[in-house]
Amino acid sequence: MAERSAVRVAVLGASGYTGAELVRLLLDHPHVELTYLSSERYTGRPITSVLAGVRNHPRAAGLRFQPVDAVDEVDVAFGCLPGGALPAQMPKLAERAQRVINLAGDFRLADPAQSAAHYPESQAWTEPFRYVVPEFDEPSVDDRFINLPGCMAVTTLYALRPLVAAGLTVGDVVVDAKTGASGSGSRSSEHPADRIGNFRVHKPYGHRHAPEIAQALGAVADEPPRLQFSTYSLDVARGIVVTAYGRLRPGVSALQVKRAYGTAYARTPFVRARTAPKSPGDFPMLKSVVGSNVAEVAVSVRDDEYVAVAALDNLLKGASGQAVQTLNLLYGFEQSLALPFTAVTP
Repeated sequence: MAERSAVRVAVLGASGYTGAELVRLLLDHPHVELTYLSSERYTGRPITSVLAGVRNHPRAAGLRFQPVDAVDEVDVAFGCLPGGALPAQMPKLAERAQRVINLAGDFRLADPAQSAAHYPESQAWTEPFRYVVPEFDEPSVDDRFINLPGCMAVTTLYALRPLVAAGLTVGDVVVDAKTGASGSGSRSSEHPADRIGNFRVHKPYGHRHAPEIAQALGAVADEPPRLQFSTYSLDVARGIVVTAYGRLRPGVSALQVKRAYGTAYARTPFVRARTAPKSPGDFPMLKSVVGSNVAEVAVSVRDDEYVAVAALDNLLKGASGQAVQTLNLLYGFEQSLALPFTAVTP
């Protein structure tokens, strides 16, 4: 096989949780050269003095944070900035990066009214971003601007999309999404004392991932289900569990449901469908996914009712791992390159 030249990569917002996780993964990628890492807060400092997780990595030595507006020419720029920060950088970034892959929410919503309501700063950049979930919308070499899904949104899609795409559901769906503390970002206003030893509602209504889920399900169904989407705060550092409750169309069998999930995820290395769960241990859980780029999915059927469950690591499969997976697909690398399959236990 011919030797590949390194893909030159910039990470904007490299000192936040998703940015730091992306740096950690890319340091182990044999075909990536990290050429630019931005952080306004830590400009000029070695990354090893800020990112404890990579300070012992030999390839991290000598890398320093730079200001966000000083990015040089690169093949791929990953946006890991806080929501609303990337659009103002896009005119300069579009000149200096062949591709931009955004991990924040700025360009996820296609409807202008929804976008203005949830991501008002996105109106500053008018060229479209393609919404990509690697398992459902494999990126194309022609895609220059890509926006990845939100972590709770993509977990919900893994749980529900096979049912909706196969036309097996009817009526409303109740979704509860439980997420760890890192889902709020490194500058969350939630005090640890309020989270430790606690479990509480985060947003019962109006979460900005709800229209994103509806948009993605609407792309595969003439009449997508109406969602009641509520989010909750877990007392863990990372991980998401989504549970969706709904009803099947009359006459739909458990075997049809099993086949829908088996078909949807048969060729997806990072989404594992557990189609015949019999005990609580057979269902997705944090201990089987946190630390990995794997999402687990399971569905249980009783008469005309179903309960679909999905779990993943919000910083890996829900964000930075999915970003590396997208890069691998774009450049023809093995999809799993530099990505972990195994979880961290205990």
